[in-house]
Amino acid sequence: MVEQGVQGLAGSARLSDGHSRAPARPRLRGPGSESLALVVPGTIVVIVGLILPLALMARYSLNRWVPGELMQAAFTWENYARFFSDAFYVGVLWRTLGISLASTGVCLLLGLPAAYYLSRLRNHHLKTAIILALVIPLLMGNAVRAAGWMVLLADRGLFNSIMMFLGVYADPVRILYTGSAVAIGLVAVLLPFMIICLQSVFDGISEAYEEAALSLGARPLTMFRRVLLPMIMPGIFSGSALCFVLAMNAYATPVLIGGPSFQMMAPKIYEQAIKVFNWPFAASMAFVLMAVTLALTILASVALQRRYGKL
Repeated sequence: MVEQGVQGLAGSARLSDGHSRAPARPRLRGPGSESLALVVPGTIVVIVGLILPLALMARYSLNRWVPGELMQAAFTWENYARFFSDAFYVGVLWRTLGISLASTGVCLLLGLPAAYYLSRLRNHHLKTAIILALVIPLLMGNAVRAAGWMVLLADRGLFNSIMMFLGVYADPVRILYTGSAVAIGLVAVLLPFMIICLQSVFDGISEAYEEAALSLGARPLTMFRRVLLPMIMPGIFSGSALCFVLAMNAYATPVLIGGPSFQMMAPKIYEQAIKVFNWPFAASMAFVLMAVTLALTILASVALQRRYGKL
């Protein structure tokens, strides 16, 4: 029956002159109007939402500020000269850079073992619960989390109260409104991003590589340095770059936890734009911050590519 059905289908496909009809080949479509239609919407959003505001801000940074006026049209570099010639603003930039690098480093040190543990965890229910515990804080605003750290780190906050109750400290220790408090707050905000980036990379690495290295006599640290580290370098770079960029541009955490005495770039830019109404100087500060962040990210990418190959 099957053989007769196959013969019948083959006979129906024959032409009247006795030759069989060649099967139609699927037509391969090259990049055309349909592919272009997929790219255009996203490109328009990027141009309108990112490139145009940056171009406008670049033009503002070259204008001149006159007290009593918003700004005066000009083409001058005096705003950039003012920034780099003022030790206060250069110090704010260095402080922002130091806090961002320190926070990123702590996130990397804490995130590596946590991400490795998550990726190798066999209990799926526990793994899901831990991932949810990492993601849920991201649903809250930075201001809410910063307010929580203010309660913990205040002079009469929970941490000092516990230490004084246990007899560790006789008097409250000043933690809030310091660089250490800002670093703690930034680590709490950025650590989930680092763990998620690293855990996704660890998930794609088979345990057979680790077992092979250990079976050949490598110690765990040697196995990690020689086998795992080169393989997880894309995750380290992406997680570190994300945390570094977010730390450099942090606003709520430095304002609430650092207080008025601890200055970072994002709050100073806001102050110049909204309180002083010096838009040209605020735009120049924003471009300096963006240029430093972009330059360091590119340099780190190039250095890692030379050391570990393509990321």
